[in-house]
Amino acid sequence: MLSSKRYGWFCVLGFEALYALCLAYGLLLAGKAAALHHSLFELLPGFTWINAGSIIAGAAGVFVFAWIFAWYFVWMHNASIVKSEK
Repeated sequence: MLSSKRYGWFCVLGFEALYALCLAYGLLLAGKAAALHHSLFELLPGFTWINAGSIIAGAAGVFVFAWIFAWYFVWMHNASIVKSEK
């Protein structure tokens, strides 16, 4: 059985690290690639490309999405475990 609290914090750590890496990668792009990358980030609630409040709002959104993913994944995993009969 997976623990939702433990798995949730691992998901938050992974999702936030990926968020930071994607932000850094977006700063390296130019032209149409940068425009596409920036517009994809704007799908996060409250995000506009590179200002401090927006980065924090994006991180908060990623935090919430990570917990939703973790709760769903743990529920699916734990519900699918076949209990052996003795």
